[in-house]
Amino acid sequence: MKYSIPLYFLLLTLLFLISCSPQEKIIVNTKIIRDTVYISDINPKYQVITEAVLPDYVISKKNFPSVAFNNRIKFLVLHYTVADYPTSVRILAQKGRVSSHYLISAQPNDTIDILVSEDKRAWHAGVSSWNGTENLNDTSIGIEIVNDGYISIKDSMIFTPFPEYQIKKVATLAKNIIDRYEIEPVNVIGHSDIAPLRKQDPGPMFPWEQLYTEYNIGAWYDEFDKQYFLAQYIPDVYPYNSALDFQKALQNYGYKIALTDNWDKDTELIIRAFQWHFRPEKADGIVDAETWAILHALNKKYRANNK
Repeated sequence: MKYSIPLYFLLLTLLFLISCSPQEKIIVNTKIIRDTVYISDINPKYQVITEAVLPDYVISKKNFPSVAFNNRIKFLVLHYTVADYPTSVRILAQKGRVSSHYLISAQPNDTIDILVSEDKRAWHAGVSSWNGTENLNDTSIGIEIVNDGYISIKDSMIFTPFPEYQIKKVATLAKNIIDRYEIEPVNVIGHSDIAPLRKQDPGPMFPWEQLYTEYNIGAWYDEFDKQYFLAQYIPDVYPYNSALDFQKALQNYGYKIALTDNWDKDTELIIRAFQWHFRPEKADGIVDAETWAILHALNKKYRANNK
């Protein structure tokens, strides 16, 4: 005998089974950032948030995020430790006087240490300035790289190179941070850029040009613009312009420098920091035609709108 089962009974049965299922599937958009998962159907640009937790109330995200906000993090600052890995850990994580958000060892492994949460201030920049912003601890993420720094031989500073596998770690981490916080290329800087009178790291062996060309990290000049400015001056003739003009150009790019109109010691140290970053083959603090051309090419590319 054949039985006829009404359609409505089948629908009721199906609804009952679904309602009783302990593993109902809900499709949501998720993004894992380190150990934190933040879920949002309202804001597709995922972010980690800190919010109040109230026992008697619900914190609603239906209007999150407000359009009137920006990221606190504006800068990425790169350092070297001048110490081996165990010593670097003691200095940065255990002694309590200085710190950084991340530490990259000199070992060829897949580990990067996080020392301070990105939403907290790490004490890595100290007295610092870049493009009018002071005290960059407040607005930056710091990455320390295990490296011996330099040794002094007579009047020369002999810097330690960075192995390729270590640079790959730096690039991978830096790119992730830059993309999440939308950090501008000119705000990816070294400690010596933001404190040129007292710091040398990460030094002239750090491959800024490689990070730019291979990973699209940081700022670099266009060769065409450099050649354009270089053609205006006779090589090996010094000075190419007044000290005041060059100081203004350094200031326009971001360096904190007194406009003394003199080739004084502080100006020499700031020129050297600039050369460490953009012309490491000549890091003597003396302006030549190529140093001049590189600085003006950078200002043309990145700082044309600076007043």
